[in-house]
Amino acid sequence: MDFENAAELLKIMGHPTRLRILMYLKSENKCVKNIWESLALPQANVSQHLILMKNKGILDSERKGSQICYFLNNEHVLSILNFLEASKDVVNPIAKKNGLHRL
Repeated sequence: MDFENAAELLKIMGHPTRLRILMYLKSENKCVKNIWESLALPQANVSQHLILMKNKGILDSERKGSQICYFLNNEHVLSILNFLEASKDVVNPIAKKNGLHRL
């Protein structure tokens, strides 16, 4: 295992906004407008996070007309997201204890 790369991936995924975006993209491709509207986040903020995750190889994008749509491009990230979702009964109490939002 390359611990440097693993730590970098977890650091990227560890940001609450990026984690929300990744969970939202887990099941299907979404266009930028759908992402920021559905997650009630500022468009500029969402765009910055999407670009960062694309540059790191976590996401990829495709143009659909005038829209840019993003999708997960990394099966390891999908595995981590599935693990987090399956572990929410453990993660949520820890997050609540530490004053964090639920997954």
